[in-house]
Amino acid sequence: MSAVLQPEAGARELPARSHLDWLESEAIHILREVAGECANPVVFFSGGKDSIVLLRLAEKAFRPGRFPFPMLHIDTGHNYPEVIEFRDRRARELGERLIVRSVEDSIRRGTVRLRSETESRNAAQAVTLLEAIEEFGFDACIGGARRDEEKARAKERIFSFRDEFGQWDPKNQRPELWSLYNTRVHKGEHMRVFPISNWTELDVWQYIAREGLEVPSIYYAHKRKVVRRNGLLVPVTHLTPAREGEVVEELSVRFRTVGDTSCTCPVESTARTPAEIIAETATTTITERGATRMDDQTSEASMERRKKEGYF
Repeated sequence: MSAVLQPEAGARELPARSHLDWLESEAIHILREVAGECANPVVFFSGGKDSIVLLRLAEKAFRPGRFPFPMLHIDTGHNYPEVIEFRDRRARELGERLIVRSVEDSIRRGTVRLRSETESRNAAQAVTLLEAIEEFGFDACIGGARRDEEKARAKERIFSFRDEFGQWDPKNQRPELWSLYNTRVHKGEHMRVFPISNWTELDVWQYIAREGLEVPSIYYAHKRKVVRRNGLLVPVTHLTPAREGEVVEELSVRFRTVGDTSCTCPVESTARTPAEIIAETATTTITERGATRMDDQTSEASMERRKKEGYF
């Protein structure tokens, strides 16, 4: 029988690593794998909480050097102004390159056609994104999607292959045994990479709290005029006006996720700090997309269909 090794006398015992430490280490490893294996990567940065966490992980992976990739945002033109202001300010603070491509430009080119000015542009981002990937020749796009967000995203690999049309086929994905990633792509193909795929919404907020990260103000409780529609609190804006017969209420709300104004709803909340949001998140039974996205309410607008068309 082999002897059990004992620590040397006077040796200092290392502190136990938390689950956030393990998630952080995995994500940093994935980011460095992208930098080492991919020729022309890019990281998505919308100003949302998940992409904010991605940038902190990139700082830990590559500082004091520059990021080995630029940042990219596909702007619908219908984003909440607080988020766009935060996006631009954070890019300046980091001193990194931010590329912005707009759905408006795709509309002018005729590659995106909408039925009305107020129609959600969320799904239309896929067209603009694929145009940006072709324009710059990106072979890896790093995003903040997580498996707990939606059942289609739960099917996705960490390194998710996209064909020459930018499409995702859940039946044509590569195995990732022992955290070994196959990043090879032919010209025109690319990878979507999700370093925080194994994180949950609760993990994200715990990390934001631990790292002292700033997020856009609309993530915290504030007063906003809303109407109740199909089980959601729809903000009253020029894109989403109150309908005949609907009662406008001013409630204390916050956003769990931020996206196109025409489809993103807040939830009722009084949480004004990360600690209070963590307490709320720990007890909720509804996913953030299920509670806040108007365009996820029907099978026609399912995430899986959109992802097959090139969505994030």
